Amino acid sequence: MIEMDSRFLGIFELVETPSVAVVVDVMRAFTVAAWAFAQGAEKIVLAESLDEALALKARHPDWVALKDGPPAPGFDIVNSPGLLRSIDLGGRTVVQKTTAGTVGALAVKEASLVLCASFVVAEATARLLRTRESDSVTFVITGEDGQADEDLACAEYIARRATEAGTDAAEFLRRAAESRAATELAEGVRQGTHPDDVALCLEVDRFPFAMVATLESSLMILRPHAMPSRQTHQR
Repeated sequence: MIEMDSRFLGIFELVETPSVAVVVDVMRAFTVAAWAFAQGAEKIVLAESLDEALALKARHPDWVALKDGPPAPGFDIVNSPGLLRSIDLGGRTVVQKTTAGTVGALAVKEASLVLCASFVVAEATARLLRTRESDSVTFVITGEDGQADEDLACAEYIARRATEAGTDAAEFLRRAAESRAATELAEGVRQGTHPDDVALCLEVDRFPFAMVATLESSLMILRPHAMPSRQTHQR
């Protein structure tokens, strides 16, 4: 069993730059990001604001702009895995701006390793932490000012998987399924959603890659980081 000191903090509780940060947004930013890569996206630019996202799109008309909530002028797609899964993003760059996930990643952009995570990439994320032998990891709980139970459950699951590979996901998924975010998505309280969004956010290890964010020039860029599978991965 590997020893790893894990801290779980909300975005506003970050008082210093961690060396290793795992930024968790289950419903839905980093489930959507994983789907974007699965649909062929080359990279995702994490935008500071809606205005920056639109400015980047204006400079790069072939980029795909993505935001939370309802569709809006200038944006191509919304932050929904159910809606995204039918879109071909082969070779494209996506510009993503969300309420919580992208904010959390940008808050730790100076960290030496920044991973963006959700249940769909949980095992790959945990395995990357194991291969890096990270002795101290800060998990950034992005939703509800650090109180989102779906994000905390996912973070705790990844932390446990990183040290105990046999950890079962069931209890962590139950917490996520009963979270306020899941209820709001299921009841249609949030805009720009698909009926399958909750189920898609609760799929464990659908994708065999982790997602690493790095500063390139002045932009925070998210890319998939393939982790060799120990068994044949079913898609």
